[in-house]
Amino acid sequence: MYQTTTLRDKIKLFIIILLPILITQVSINLMSFFDTMMSGQFSASDLAGVAIGSSLWVPILTGINGIVLSITPIIAHLIGDKNKQDIPHVIQQGMYLSIALSVIIILIGGLALDPILQAMSLEKEVQHIAKYYLITLGSGIVPLFLFHTIRSFMDGLGQTRSSMIIILISLPINVILNYILIFGKFGIPAFGGVGAGIATSLTYWIISGISIFMIHRVYPFRSYKIFQKVLPPTLSYWWDQLKIGLPIGLAIFFETSIFSAVTLLMSEYNTNTIAAHQAAMNFAGLLYMLPLSVGMALTIAVGFEVGAKRLQDAKSYTYMGIVGGLLIAIFAGIILYTFDDIVAKLYNSDPQVIELTKQFIIFAIFYQLADAIGAPIQGALRGYKDVNMTLVIALISYWIIGLPIGYVLANYTALEPFGYWVGIIVGLSAGAIALLARLLFIQKRSV
Repeated sequence: MYQTTTLRDKIKLFIIILLPILITQVSINLMSFFDTMMSGQFSASDLAGVAIGSSLWVPILTGINGIVLSITPIIAHLIGDKNKQDIPHVIQQGMYLSIALSVIIILIGGLALDPILQAMSLEKEVQHIAKYYLITLGSGIVPLFLFHTIRSFMDGLGQTRSSMIIILISLPINVILNYILIFGKFGIPAFGGVGAGIATSLTYWIISGISIFMIHRVYPFRSYKIFQKVLPPTLSYWWDQLKIGLPIGLAIFFETSIFSAVTLLMSEYNTNTIAAHQAAMNFAGLLYMLPLSVGMALTIAVGFEVGAKRLQDAKSYTYMGIVGGLLIAIFAGIILYTFDDIVAKLYNSDPQVIELTKQFIIFAIFYQLADAIGAPIQGALRGYKDVNMTLVIALISYWIIGLPIGYVLANYTALEPFGYWVGIIVGLSAGAIALLARLLFIQKRSV
C-alpha cells in the first residue's frame, strides 16, 4: 500500500489490490465448485451428500475465517501508522489462535455430527456421503486456517498477488486429486463424494506448506522475520484479536449459515430438489466471490488510510468499491440469466435436476445483487474497525427477517422450496440497507 493523491491513482491502486484477491477468492471457491460439480457427475446422491456436507461446513469455514480475517485490518493499520516491529508478534499469535480454533471445531464436530445428520430426513446413502465427506475434509482444518492467517498477513501488506499465486498452484492439484479419488483412477477405488473431501483436505495441507515457506524465505515477507524469535502463546493478544475478529466471524457466520439452514430445511424434499438447490447455490456462491473480493480489498485500502488518519481518502475508496461491486454484480446477473442452461448442465445430466436448477438460478440473480451492496460495505466497515454493529445487523436481517419469511413462503404458499430463496433475498436486502446507514453514520462520526 502507498498514499495516493488523485482519483485515477486510487482506482489504479485499488485494481492492483483487488484483482489478485478476486482470483484468489474465486480459486478457493472453485475447490467447492469442483467438489460439488464432479460429485454430481458421479451420481445425484453424491451431489446431495456433498451439498449437505458443504451446507454444514461452509458456515464454520467462513465464520472462523472471519475471525482470522481480523489480522488484515490490524496489519493495514500498523503499516499505515509505520509501526512494523509489532507484526511478528501479531502473526505468531494469530497462528496459535487459528490452531486453537481448529482443535475446538474438530472436537465439536466429533460430538455433534452424527446427531445433526440423524435429525435430518435424509436417504441413508446421502447421509453416509455427507458424514464421511465432512470427516475427511476435517483432517485439513488446521492447515487451512494457518494458511488463511498467513494470507491475511500478506494481504494486509498489500501483497495480494502472493496468496493468489499459492491458490493458482493448488487449484489444478485439487482438480486432479478430485478426478482420481471421486472416479477411482490409477488403481485407487472410486470414493464418490467422499473422495472430494479427501482431495480438498490434501490440498489444504499443500497450500499451508507453501505459505509457511513463502513468509520464511521470500521477499518482502522474510524482511519481517516472522519466525526469527518464537514467542509463546499470549492469551491477552488472542483476546485483542477476538474483539475484532469474533464480531466479523459471527456476522459472516450468520450470513452464510442462513443458506445452510435453508439447505437443511429443504431436506424434506426429494434428492433431485436438494441437488438442484445446491447446484444453483454453489454457482451463486462462486459469483459472490466478486463483491466479497471488493469488500476484502476495501478492508486493506480503508484500513491503511484510516491508520494514516486520511479519512477523506478512506471515504473515496469506500464509494469506489461499492459502485464497482454493484456494476460487477449486474454484469454477473446478465451472464447467469443468459447461460442458465449451461450452468445447470455443469452439475448433473438428469433433465429434471437441470430444469429445477434453472428455476433456482433466477432467484439467485436477485439475491447476489443485494450481496453486491452489502459485502463491500462490510469490508469498508472492517477497515474502520467497526465490527460490532455489523454483527447485530447480520443477526436481525438474516435470521429474524429473512429465514422466517422464507419458512412461511415455503410452507404456506405455492412457492414451496423457492419460498426460502425469496426469504434470503428479503433478508440480504434489509441487511444491505442497514449496513449502508451504519457506514454513513461512521463516516460522519469520523470527520
